[in-house]
Amino acid sequence: MSFLAHLPQRGVISLTGATRVAFLNGLISNDVALATPGRAVWAALLTPQGRYLCDFFIYAEADRLLLEAPREALAGLLARLKRFRLRAAVELTDISSTLHVYAGWGGPAPQGANIEPTGANIEPDGAITAPDPRLPAAGWRTLSATPLTPNATAADYAAHRIPLGLPDGPPDLEAEKTLLLEAGFDELHGVAWNKGCYIGQELTARTKYRGLVRRRLVPVHCSEPPPPGTPVLADGVEVGVIGSHAGHMALAMLRVDALGKPLHAGAALLQPMPPSWLRLEP
Repeated sequence: MSFLAHLPQRGVISLTGATRVAFLNGLISNDVALATPGRAVWAALLTPQGRYLCDFFIYAEADRLLLEAPREALAGLLARLKRFRLRAAVELTDISSTLHVYAGWGGPAPQGANIEPTGANIEPDGAITAPDPRLPAAGWRTLSATPLTPNATAADYAAHRIPLGLPDGPPDLEAEKTLLLEAGFDELHGVAWNKGCYIGQELTARTKYRGLVRRRLVPVHCSEPPPPGTPVLADGVEVGVIGSHAGHMALAMLRVDALGKPLHAGAALLQPMPPSWLRLEP
């Protein structure tokens, strides 16, 4: 059975102009040229010190790129991108009011006029749809100018993505603190290691090749749901923090050396449940 959820917390930036691909490619962690019709790219903008600022999905159309990001981050993302524009032939516009963001899962991305038999109404001819590039199990993403009829909620989507270990911006990723490899950007295809330079590349590469990843974002089962931002303790020492949660599942940024210890966040007991794709350093 396929599900479709509207994600009102997500927004979209349009990037047009003759040099849009080269402009964006010199700034972010992934290869923008890999984004083609029907294929999205997941990437992040970093500080010069290699710390996370914002992540987004990139979609390509004939005359523009579309960046789908957390709506609360759009103003800051626009400001930073415009700061680097200089004389580049590009234009950046927040078009969140004209495009609705959806996530789908539980089956293949739609190819016909509707998803059947779930009642989730999709019009592919009037929408932009691509598989989520992080994991096949993640499902697909859709941007549509026409409101679609979902059969699931944003909370249902959170319950789907959290056990998979997929972050959704803050609070899973902390601006100017999180390293991409802590959040799975390597295994989840969010970094291009063979592309040219980008902001924060040096520290990102050093982290990978020297094996310096000491924290990881990990799904955890909670005996009771702790709110985002709750410190995680092991033997009375803080070893992490809770991110987003859905029911008794949450994402937590945890020290790797604490994964085998008894963990709790407030009154909740935690059981780490690393997904199969996550590579933990020995």
